[in-house]
Amino acid sequence: MQKRRQVWLMLLVSVLLIMPYQTVGATGKIPDPQPMGQVSFDGAQMEALPAPGNSTTPGTWFIGATPANADLSKPPIVFVQGLHSRAQSWWEETNYHGVNDMYETAYNKGYRTAFVQLYDAPGGDAATPMDNGRLLAGMLEKIYNHFGQKVNIVAHSKGGPDSQAALIHYGAYRYVNKVVTLGSPHEGSHLADLAYSSWAGWLAALLGKQDPGTYSLQVGEMAKYRAQTDNHANARLNKYYTAAGTSWGPTFSALALGGAYLSQYGENDGLVNVWSTDLPYGTHLFTASDLDHDEIRIGRAVFSKIESVLRTATATSATEPKASQPSAAVNSADKQETFVRGGALPISKQLVQQVPVEPGVKEAIFTVRTKAADTQVTLVSPSGKVLKPVLKSKDQAFFRGATVQVIRVAKPEAGNWQVKLLSKQKDAYLLTTHFMGKATVELDLPALNKQSSAELKLKGLESVDLASLTGKIKVVDPQGQVKEMALNKTKKADATLTGAVSGSQAGVYNITVELSGKTKDGQPYARTLVKSVYIGK
Repeated sequence: MQKRRQVWLMLLVSVLLIMPYQTVGATGKIPDPQPMGQVSFDGAQMEALPAPGNSTTPGTWFIGATPANADLSKPPIVFVQGLHSRAQSWWEETNYHGVNDMYETAYNKGYRTAFVQLYDAPGGDAATPMDNGRLLAGMLEKIYNHFGQKVNIVAHSKGGPDSQAALIHYGAYRYVNKVVTLGSPHEGSHLADLAYSSWAGWLAALLGKQDPGTYSLQVGEMAKYRAQTDNHANARLNKYYTAAGTSWGPTFSALALGGAYLSQYGENDGLVNVWSTDLPYGTHLFTASDLDHDEIRIGRAVFSKIESVLRTATATSATEPKASQPSAAVNSADKQETFVRGGALPISKQLVQQVPVEPGVKEAIFTVRTKAADTQVTLVSPSGKVLKPVLKSKDQAFFRGATVQVIRVAKPEAGNWQVKLLSKQKDAYLLTTHFMGKATVELDLPALNKQSSAELKLKGLESVDLASLTGKIKVVDPQGQVKEMALNKTKKADATLTGAVSGSQAGVYNITVELSGKTKDGQPYARTLVKSVYIGK
């Protein structure tokens, strides 16, 4: 009997030794995706990497565990993340909503999965869609060969333009059936415009966040990208589906602050306006009022909304939802409700910035971004009331790593408010004041060539003394040089201000328009308008 037990024990040990070893995944339920290899920066195949799958090396691609209920009739899904993100974002913590269960959800639904590392993954500079697209194209070919069939792509945020570059410009369309983009800025984001404006340059440079990837998301830069991409012969060789959200995330979060800023341009998810998520040859699946830019990539929140698209290789009316329409674009006449200032902060010397607030503002949100976490911020009302920030947090978006301090004032007193800043070290700041309940001016910038005029049309200024209104333009050219010029007031009844915006070279020009004057009852009035445009050849 003892000898028989020993034989059975030896057999059991032998079986255990030859069984494949699997680690418990981030969710505690399924194994982590395993790296299958790398694609080098020039697209060549590199030597396979050993498990486990924690590499952030650009060009690494991961294969998820094969579900026990795997349905081979369903195309594998390749997940592509957004700006400054990495493959692990599909199964690790999100910024605001806990663990992303997208990988787990797809696994439980019987889908085979793959994940990719783009140039953004190590945490340094983000890359342009063209650069990421070239790298992604090489990985898509290897993933296609691994599965032996075409895949569907689910892309979040900038992963949408990155995926399009791979398919359209680098020929990877042959490895893909469909592409679903979640909150992707196909037309750019005005927050990227703000990051590259003349006022924000100090802080963005100090944070090291002025990189090619962020630069590429300016509205003007994406207009150039769309012209190159949408007219390409490969543009319609894959089926594209788009989705958007209109929630701004938790109160006082970076998304909430971004949403307030972007509300000038229409509905948004805290980082991207709904109109920017659309593609002229795509099918818009939904615009969800309960999803912000962080949550729209989470499995439990969105997979059921997109699965009917993912379960097949081709579009079929019987399985796919009826397309909806995204919000209409409003960037042809952008409503502006913001005052912006920024620059260097002196060491141990208080800087005071005045913020004019006119009567009738329902709420003013004063937001200060700095690099240092201990910069002192104080707000003083025209009557001398002192207010302190109600929240201090870290920006997770275009000014990632910046300390954000917020002061929110309901029905603010009219007059000049003072924002006082004191830093004990080398620092820079960006101050944005968002005026809720005020939509007073519209900026119309047509398509520009090397010599064009930007015409500023003022509407809804019944309370403003138009005779006192003045304006100037600051233009940041493609080389980062700043040029300032005055706006000329016309004698038209609508009090139009005009100014010539010209460039000696093709590229993106970031334009900041400053308006100042007084209301009819003598109170100060000011607005800042920021927008980028592409000036062609």
